[in-house]
Amino acid sequence: MEQEFTHARDYIDSLAQSGRYHFTSAEAKQALSASPDAVKLALNRLGKQGLIATPSRGFYVIVPPEYKSLGCLPADQFIPQLMANLNLPYYAGLLTAAQYYGAAHHRPQEFQVFTEKSRRPLKCGKVRVNFITRKDAAIVATRPFNTPRGTISISTPEATAIDLAGYPDHAGGLEQSATALSELSEQLDPDKLVAAAQTAPLSWTQRLGFLLELGDAKEKTYPLKDYVRSKARDYVPLALQGDKDGPRSADWKLIINEDVEPEF
Repeated sequence: MEQEFTHARDYIDSLAQSGRYHFTSAEAKQALSASPDAVKLALNRLGKQGLIATPSRGFYVIVPPEYKSLGCLPADQFIPQLMANLNLPYYAGLLTAAQYYGAAHHRPQEFQVFTEKSRRPLKCGKVRVNFITRKDAAIVATRPFNTPRGTISISTPEATAIDLAGYPDHAGGLEQSATALSELSEQLDPDKLVAAAQTAPLSWTQRLGFLLELGDAKEKTYPLKDYVRSKARDYVPLALQGDKDGPRSADWKLIINEDVEPEF
């Protein structure tokens, strides 16, 4: 039989002492010997005291003293638990993933999470999480990274590179993507890049190869170039917006319709 608590504060203290820093409203109702309305009021009081926060409806995190000024747990300490609660595959990617590999030239303003279903961005205290929809998120290669509350799934360097080419608008534009790629390039395995490319539209790979060459990482692109040569039939634009004409790269079957200058 699960332990019952008279006070909500005792309940969250017990969870924290056991190393757990999240719970759902259903779990709180089960643990507290009170009516649903009374439980809701008690949790609201704890929220106003800054002891708990609600990143998503019905999902709570316990805010330890060291994060009180943040008003929430850092995103990497609750996103894995939230996504498990929602039963959704996920991974942290783009500039968020690049930062884990020491390749985020500018610190991202939001924590970027890929998942298979569209979700609204969430705000929890000063924490911002943006969800990006990718229908095949479950098959993207990831690595586990340790956090104080467990582990989080981060896209591999190669999968991160593919996403930086595929979602430049979410990375601050092509120049930001190119800059992040130039910093990430040392960690890229050329053969694993091809494997990552096979999970994405071919146009992303065409764009990626060009951006890597632009960032002086040509030596990482040879297997990727063979892959594009064997698959690509049509020229595609480097930038999705704007003019669809410009100089052409025969190697990548790419229309260079935007000037891109990565920062070094």
